[in-house]
Amino acid sequence: MLITSYNPTQLGDTLIAILRPDTAEQKIETHASVTRISDVATGETLGYNFFDVSKTLGTLDVNGQIKLTADQVAKLNDLLTANDFDADLVVDLTPKFVVGHVDSAEAHPKSDHLQITKTNVGTDTDLQIVSGSPNMQADILVVVAKVGAMMPDGLIIWPGELRGVESDGMIVSGRELQLPHAPQHPGAMILPADYQAVGEPFDFDRAQTLFTA
Repeated sequence: MLITSYNPTQLGDTLIAILRPDTAEQKIETHASVTRISDVATGETLGYNFFDVSKTLGTLDVNGQIKLTADQVAKLNDLLTANDFDADLVVDLTPKFVVGHVDSAEAHPKSDHLQITKTNVGTDTDLQIVSGSPNMQADILVVVAKVGAMMPDGLIIWPGELRGVESDGMIVSGRELQLPHAPQHPGAMILPADYQAVGEPFDFDRAQTLFTA
């Protein structure tokens, strides 16, 4: 997994690359303009900070999450190798916000408000997503933030469990996507039945007028 962000207004010319969730004990190692953060227990890379990254990638006209191209990832891997780190970045071009169809929604056995959904996102296997949305039900079209998605507020979606039940992704609201005029209360954003095909990348540009003032 590779999640990258660039926020020059807050962090200067630094690219943040996240590969895995944080762990309790971390090792931080810096070589020249690259810092590697790893898990002490496993030795796995959790992420990198690339300082003065414009020297490697050129000017980045982004303030927030950035989708790197295969060529950009290759350049960063070359930089890692040049600084005695393993070239372990893998390009990820798959869409993380997609249109999904809730095929089923059943009550969570250990909660009075959570539901366990089976949600079709256009792949061979439905995603199991635990949702606390008060309007959750079967047979609705929704937006799914898949594992590896970065929400507009910076939250990263990782695999997890809610009260002992595995959950792989998040069914999101217009408020959580920070869409203009979205209702400011909990609840999944239910799309019109013909809005987009299941599995398609969610059209954020079109969604700017989804809600009226």
